[in-house]
Amino acid sequence: MKADSQTLSNQEKFIQKHHRHHRQIFSARIILLLAFLALWEISSGLGLIDSFFFSSPSRVIMCIVKLWTENMLSLHIGVTLVETLVSFLLVFLISLLFSTLLWYSDKLSEILEPYLVLLNSLPKSALAPLFIVWLGTGFTTIVVAGISVALFGSIISFYTGFQQCDPEKITLIYTLGGTKKDAFRKVIFPSSIPIMISTTKVNIGLSLVGVIIGEFLAARRGLGYLIIYGSQVFQLDMVITSILLLCIISMGFYKGIQIAEQQIHKQLKA
Repeated sequence: MKADSQTLSNQEKFIQKHHRHHRQIFSARIILLLAFLALWEISSGLGLIDSFFFSSPSRVIMCIVKLWTENMLSLHIGVTLVETLVSFLLVFLISLLFSTLLWYSDKLSEILEPYLVLLNSLPKSALAPLFIVWLGTGFTTIVVAGISVALFGSIISFYTGFQQCDPEKITLIYTLGGTKKDAFRKVIFPSSIPIMISTTKVNIGLSLVGVIIGEFLAARRGLGYLIIYGSQVFQLDMVITSILLLCIISMGFYKGIQIAEQQIHKQLKA
C-alpha cells in the first residue's frame, strides 16, 4: 500500500513538473513576443527606425481596423484560407495516391523517381507565369501554384516512408497467404502514419507559400494581392500587416495539424 502511494506521489510530481515546464515555455514565448513588439514600437516612436518603411505595432493595428471597417480584411483572409486548404488537401490526396502506385509497382518507381527529384528541385516561382498562360488568372491558377510547391516533395516523402516499413512484417503477411493489398493495408499504411503527419506539417506551410506566389501574379483578392498592392502604392503598413497575418495563419495551420496528430496517436494507442 505504501509502495502504491509512493508511486502515485512520483507520478503526480512528474505531471506537475511536466505542466510547469510547459507553462514556463509558454510564458517565455509570450514575454519574448511582447518584448519584440515593445522594442519595435519604441524604436519607431523615437525615430530609431523609419516608421514609413518598417511600420509599428500601433500602425499595424490601425491598418487592421481600417481594413476591417472597409470589409476588406475578412474577404482577403477568407480567400487565402480557402485557396490554401484546397491546395493542401489536393496535395495530400494526390501524394497518397501516387506514392501508393509507386509502392505497388517497383518498375514504375524506378522509371519515375529521377523525374520526381528533378521536378521537386525546380524553382516553383518560375512556373507561376506559365500557369497564368495555361490557365488564366483566378482561383484555379492559384490552387495549382499552391499544389506545385508541395506536391513532388510530398510524394517522395510518402514513398520513402512506405519503403522504410519493417520488411519482416511484410514477409509475415505473405507467409500467411496475404496479398500485396493486405500488406499495404495492415503494415505499410499504419506504419507510415508518423512520417505522413510530419510531411503534412511541412506541406501546409508550402501550400501557403505557393498560394501567395500565385496571388502575387494572378489574383485580385487575398493577402498576397494586398502585399503587392500595398508595395505598389507605397502603403507599407498594409504590406507588413499582411505579412504578420500570414504568420498567424501559418501558426494556426501548424497548431491545427499538431492537434490532429495528437488525436490520431490517441486513436492508435486505444
